[in-house]
Amino acid sequence: MPSDEELEEARVVFTALADRTRLKLLHALRGGEELCVCDVAHVLGMSVSAASHHLRKLRDLKILKYRTDGRMAYYSVKDRFAAKLVEQALKQAGR
Repeated sequence: MPSDEELEEARVVFTALADRTRLKLLHALRGGEELCVCDVAHVLGMSVSAASHHLRKLRDLKILKYRTDGRMAYYSVKDRFAAKLVEQALKQAGR
């Protein structure tokens, strides 16, 4: 059996992925490309600050990685398993 700590970490990740906006965000980044915060905001139809909040949450969970270039922050998928999990869940939902 997994430890309570391992189970809690898994619960936190699934809770983060249960958010519709974060699912959309991972779907947008699934191809491995980088997007800046403003591009993510545009694609998802939300404010830059809201997009930044969701990106930061996924980055803190080590699902996304980011780099900065001057004042711009670029995000991409770090955890391919999480991205595949979202992709599979969306395929199942589409059946």
